[in-house]
Amino acid sequence: MTATTLSRINEAGSLGDQLQAIIEELPEDQLSLGELLQVFGDEGLLLLTILLTLVFLIPVSIPGVSTVFGAAILLVGVSRLLRRPLWLPAKLRVRALPASRLRPALTGGLHWVRRLEKISRPYRLRSLVEGRAQDIFNNLAFILAALLLMAPFGFIPFSNTLPGLALLLYAIGMIQRDGTAILLGHLANIGTMVYFAILIGGGGMAAHGLFKHFGG
Repeated sequence: MTATTLSRINEAGSLGDQLQAIIEELPEDQLSLGELLQVFGDEGLLLLTILLTLVFLIPVSIPGVSTVFGAAILLVGVSRLLRRPLWLPAKLRVRALPASRLRPALTGGLHWVRRLEKISRPYRLRSLVEGRAQDIFNNLAFILAALLLMAPFGFIPFSNTLPGLALLLYAIGMIQRDGTAILLGHLANIGTMVYFAILIGGGGMAAHGLFKHFGG
């Protein structure tokens, strides 16, 4: 992305406007996480997280994206937890992503950001976002959401949407210092684990029934 693009992004006001400016400047064919990281830098890792979660907020499936984006978001969480600059493996940094398929998915997910921006308020429930203990807990929850996003359930409806929504809420809550958004992120994480437990339990019961039927 050019210096003109960076200037335009920096001049954009809201989170939604900044993300829209970035999406509009994506290359036509392919891009890499390394190129995106050059735009955001370490100071914009939460904004990068929001961008990466957008593709999971609408019913669209792009093979391999949950693993790549989930790994990148996981490393963002680790870097925040350890208070160190983000490190990406070279293989992950240079991996080509289909920009032509990502753009419509990212654009479709933007309405979630704009909606949450309207209801998010800085410094609500400050006790959930202020303090080292809260910071550690929230970043661990952020990492958990990234791991849930990477779970191999991408073909099942909402399996990526729920942890993606949790990560979006965490990122907005951390940027805005909004404890309410953080709390909603925790609830989305819990909802994801309950949903996965139901899927695993239901799958186990179905497998047991089939085994019993054919075994008998």
